[in-house]
Amino acid sequence: MALILSILLFVFLTSILYLLGMRFWVSPQNALERVIGEVRGSEASHPSLAFRDAIQRLGELVPSSPADLSAVEKRLYAAGFRTPAALKTFLGIKALSTLLLPVVTWIVCGQGSVGSDNRLILVVMAAGLGYMAPGEILQYMIKARRKRVQRALPNALDLLVVCVESGLGLDQAIMQVSRELQTGYPDLSSELAITNLEMRHGTRRADALRNLGERTGVEDVKKLVGTLVQADRFGTSIGQTLRTHSEFMRLTARQRAEEKAAKVGIKLVFPIFFCILPSLFVVTVGPVVVTIFTKLIPMMTAE
Repeated sequence: MALILSILLFVFLTSILYLLGMRFWVSPQNALERVIGEVRGSEASHPSLAFRDAIQRLGELVPSSPADLSAVEKRLYAAGFRTPAALKTFLGIKALSTLLLPVVTWIVCGQGSVGSDNRLILVVMAAGLGYMAPGEILQYMIKARRKRVQRALPNALDLLVVCVESGLGLDQAIMQVSRELQTGYPDLSSELAITNLEMRHGTRRADALRNLGERTGVEDVKKLVGTLVQADRFGTSIGQTLRTHSEFMRLTARQRAEEKAAKVGIKLVFPIFFCILPSLFVVTVGPVVVTIFTKLIPMMTAE
């Protein structure tokens, strides 16, 4: 047990020192230059880059069908990982966790008094966990990013209304809103920037807006895209359309908040029943039970 705790403490301290070193010691500009290959002359590669390259090589060895790779690539894109090496890195991490977690489980079980049958079951469960964990973490990151995009949408709509009503076209308004949201809401800012680049490179405005809705996967963004496409097709006022849709979205957000508030009472039933009521019983009934056992029962037995 002491050996296991020592190993875990060593891994924990090493991880903290590694993160602190990457944050405060490694120059971001030098790391970026090493990644994109702009450094001239002979320069030793950083250990973090060597580890990344090893993960990518391991990901290249993972056999996968093109359909599965396409689905994984779409999920990575939805989570915000859009570099060419993102797919290889994800597959490498998945393979490494599938291989490493059973080995760690076998070593930990070997230190304890675990039978061979139970040890084999635990190793198989660890392999399954290592295989499924990266996908579940990626799904969690996708949901978190979509929530951030949805949270930023009302402010983006207000900025779009201001820009359009001040005389800017929709393309220029999208570009300006992307710049304004770059610090506070980087996820939505990057999506709007990609949409603006698509329109500048010749993609039809309706197609670029539909791509925005597909990339984000947020229903409110898809509704906004549908509204803008219809307004652009029929030639109606973009500013009035955006203002009306902004009011509709705020009403929808208010209704969602009221719905969540109405569910709070029902959700509190189980915590109250399992956590608060036992404490109340201990506080209220406990002294009575103690009195019965210390005074009443001895009096009855004495008689």
